[in-house]
Amino acid sequence: MELFDSIILILDATLRNATPLIFAALAGMFSERSGIVNIALEGKILISAFAGASAAYYTGSPWMGLLAGIMASVVFAQLHAFATVTHNGDHVVSGLAINILAAGLTAAVGNYWFSQGGNTPNLVSRAEELNARFEPIVFPFADALADVPIIGGIYSELLSGHYILVYLAFLAVPLCWFVLFRTRFGLRLRATGENPQAVDTAGISVTQVRYLALLVCGVLAGFAGVYLAVALTAQFSPNMSAGKGYMALAALIFGKWRPKTTMLACLLFGALQAIADRSQGAIILGFEVPVQLVEALPYILTVVLLGGFIGRAVAPKAIGKPYVKERA
Repeated sequence: MELFDSIILILDATLRNATPLIFAALAGMFSERSGIVNIALEGKILISAFAGASAAYYTGSPWMGLLAGIMASVVFAQLHAFATVTHNGDHVVSGLAINILAAGLTAAVGNYWFSQGGNTPNLVSRAEELNARFEPIVFPFADALADVPIIGGIYSELLSGHYILVYLAFLAVPLCWFVLFRTRFGLRLRATGENPQAVDTAGISVTQVRYLALLVCGVLAGFAGVYLAVALTAQFSPNMSAGKGYMALAALIFGKWRPKTTMLACLLFGALQAIADRSQGAIILGFEVPVQLVEALPYILTVVLLGGFIGRAVAPKAIGKPYVKERA
């Protein structure tokens, strides 16, 4: 039973770790399917985390934090659209600029507002009678079934007790699949990423489609950032995204720009992080595994995947290419 309990705990941590990656990867999927390279996911996660934590602290409501985080992410997403779509800027350069802007802005404004080295105050404080953090959702009878072998662990530990954003992340996967592959907007978005000239010839605005794609991207990335700050840690700290935007991008490429396989890639990253957290100090063949090596495993896999060692991943044909409307 100890082995089973350990597996349940690892799977439970996997769901928590994968949640921001799923939101961010789905966000990147909408932008990249429309032809916009989205290396700026890291910045969007970071700005939404800061805005979400700040708003939640001042209002005392995690839902207001969620709203503020999404709005901040959308603003940065539209800034990205303005640079890449309206002015045909380089997608990678503009994405890196957004990441740098988010990192500097959150640290500077956070230090100015709260004077805590860029951190926001904790969202759970007895002294201030404040609890602006999302609370875990406990399923009915979860406590009563906790001691039941196998079923109790799965129901009470693995399925119950997560934040609402965890459940929303997994619900977002089939919803995004439906939008991309079963709606007119999804058809136009995918066509824009493959052949923007044909879309323009059909009388559809390529600019409008790409702006809308980045709007959806901003909303989903906002969920990722708010989850980190308002649910998981109940506080913002500088650079707390810790490369999750890049990991989500790697998962998106690994998943071939499709929702289901992208989610599975995110779960793989989440599982590696969960195993790393529980394997610190592990001894293999008489030698203690260095903590740094264990913690680096998810990032090593990110480099491997982004380096193209997973086989050929066919991106949308027009991705990263500026589209200039032909004039008669």
